[in-house]
Amino acid sequence: MKLVTYDNGKVGRIDGEEIVRLDVPTMREYFERGGVDDAGERTALADATLQAPIVPKKFFHTAGNFREHEEESKNVNWSHEIAPWIMFFQNVDAIVGPDEPVIYPEHLTEELDYELELAVIIGKDGKWFGPEEAMDYVAGYVIFNDITARDIQRREMRSGVFSFCKAIDTFCPLGPWIVTPDEVPDPHDLAMTLRVNGETRQTSHSGRMSTTIPEIISHYSALGYSAGDVLSTGTVSGVAGFSDDPAALYLNPGDVIEAEIERIGVLRNPVISWQDAYGQPAPPRVRW
Repeated sequence: MKLVTYDNGKVGRIDGEEIVRLDVPTMREYFERGGVDDAGERTALADATLQAPIVPKKFFHTAGNFREHEEESKNVNWSHEIAPWIMFFQNVDAIVGPDEPVIYPEHLTEELDYELELAVIIGKDGKWFGPEEAMDYVAGYVIFNDITARDIQRREMRSGVFSFCKAIDTFCPLGPWIVTPDEVPDPHDLAMTLRVNGETRQTSHSGRMSTTIPEIISHYSALGYSAGDVLSTGTVSGVAGFSDDPAALYLNPGDVIEAEIERIGVLRNPVISWQDAYGQPAPPRVRW
């Protein structure tokens, strides 16, 4: 089943070419209740405006979980290594949905990057459990594009901690919908691809994680889960910032990003300028 949030906050499930509205005010509450009945209303999928499928209470962010991304990070002179078990919380106010723009904050960064990730939806409250129980907490999967300001990250990495660089407004595209586990028999067997203007930038496979999804979920359970929380699993190789020619690959206004994961779908987001977003020039440049 594919679950969506659409048309100013309605919650629904996709049935062929239609969305069937569900009798619940938010997607988080859908998971809190353990599912709900149909409300009866139907809308053509083509006529609906999809939004980010969920805004969680907590967004657990995993970094450095793909061996290939950890390896390519050695191409740059970070002051600290990017390795498995880097964890921080994402800013949920930065979430945008499918086809919503990523706004380029020219006054903050000149090195805007993309990161394709598979994210997991937690379906029920829980804490302190092992990997053998972890998949019982999975309610679905969604695509996450971890937009990152590399110049800000480079400065943050001097302390070994980074967060601001990934938490700026609109830097958290999520969608296009939540796919329930019955449609994803093995989340470690999914092809992953990210394109910019139709050009493939990242291509990999979810089986290349250093630590598995049950291990990640179990590890973070010490912090406590609420129904509807989101947990990312790390990006794959091919990011602009760790390439041989980053300047040629960084995102710019006018670019269109397509993040695709097998069995889930395609999350598409344009990049627009501050001027186009707000009708005025960006504020004075901030030097980090």
